[in-house]
Amino acid sequence: MKQYFDKLLATVRRVIWETESTHLPGYLRPFLNILRIGHLILRDLLEGQLTLRSMGLVYTTLLALVPLLALSFSVLKGFGVHNQLEPIMLNVFAALGEKGVEITQRILSFVDNIKAGVLGSLGLAMLIYTVISLLQKIERAFNFIWNVSEQRPWAQRFSDYLSVILVGPVLVFSALGITASINSSTVVKNVIEIQAIGSFVSLIGHLVPYLLIILAFTFIYIFVPNTKVKFKSALIGGLVGGIMWETTGWGFAAFVVGSSKYTAIYSAFATLIIFMIWLYLSWLILLVGGSIAFYHQHPERRTLKLAILSLSNRMRERVSLVILSLIGQHYYQHKPAWTTDGLSKKMHIGVDVTNLILADLVKAELLVPTTAIPTTYLPAHSLETMKLSALIAAIRKMGETSTLRPEALPDVAGIAPLLAEMDATLEISLGERSLRDLAILSEAK
Repeated sequence: MKQYFDKLLATVRRVIWETESTHLPGYLRPFLNILRIGHLILRDLLEGQLTLRSMGLVYTTLLALVPLLALSFSVLKGFGVHNQLEPIMLNVFAALGEKGVEITQRILSFVDNIKAGVLGSLGLAMLIYTVISLLQKIERAFNFIWNVSEQRPWAQRFSDYLSVILVGPVLVFSALGITASINSSTVVKNVIEIQAIGSFVSLIGHLVPYLLIILAFTFIYIFVPNTKVKFKSALIGGLVGGIMWETTGWGFAAFVVGSSKYTAIYSAFATLIIFMIWLYLSWLILLVGGSIAFYHQHPERRTLKLAILSLSNRMRERVSLVILSLIGQHYYQHKPAWTTDGLSKKMHIGVDVTNLILADLVKAELLVPTTAIPTTYLPAHSLETMKLSALIAAIRKMGETSTLRPEALPDVAGIAPLLAEMDATLEISLGERSLRDLAILSEAK
């Protein structure tokens, strides 16, 4: 039986990855891409990184959920729509059945008990920090999926997170309020009474939950990662993720109905455990949708070969100099600053390699990131003062630490003088040439 199963898996793998898409009819190519992305998602799940990050988000959510709702509740209270918070939460936890009602009531009771006057300034600051830490951990999870090593700058992070916390609830409830007002109008009621139109409106009503969650997922995939995500890729990830979330909700509701044995085993903890399981599944589905968006946007990453970055010294030096030259050229010519994606496409290398080198160049204080969205990069010093010999010396030192550096090694067979002679020869050959000279040379070409 095992041999038959292994043979079947080998056949499926061969069909998926050894079939050339160019040899297939046009209508079959999307199906091959779907199979490949599905296989890659399954591989990522089995490796455990997505599941581990989902578990971490569950823990952070339990800590930050009440503070997050408290802040949103205070904003909604100013607009007089805070009473609509309970119905929305009931819809979110609908998959938990009666447990969802109990969890909603408990959470709202916690929210009602939070009083800013009692907390004081320090307690309020800790409340806000707890919420921001949740959003920060969400961003890190999506940055991992998109192979982005840098997070947003603190100032930008704070403003973006605050807009989500304060403005997001207002926009959501405003849209719900407008929808409710339209549905309650006399004209709409008279139109719905027509049988054909009424059936159509009923169908739309069943599809609205799917549409809302798909739009929410799409917004998250565009906004959260610290990189430029194409709308089409985010929409495809949101479509799959949203359908999975709603469908999983049905299955989980059936699971909750038959979970009486868990109540007998865990007693009062049963509700908390079921809630944690639902949170875990929700985060896992959200991250899976993000992975789908990533693989759709980056076809070059649709491979079974693990992307383990291992750059030779020559390649690291060459890529670093090319990046510095391109950034210096645009800076000298007053052109728009380069983004990570732009540099990757220009050099025909992966975004992960570009991110790795950019992070090293920033750490070496040769480049500085801007607060633009997406992040762009500028020279850290004037082009005239950035001597090529010093740039190469700084590039060669990237990755060294205080405990792992050439000076800490014993001088065996006169290696140190030999390397010093090579450095001196390089410095003499380059002379006073600077990054500005490379920028002028690029302009002339």
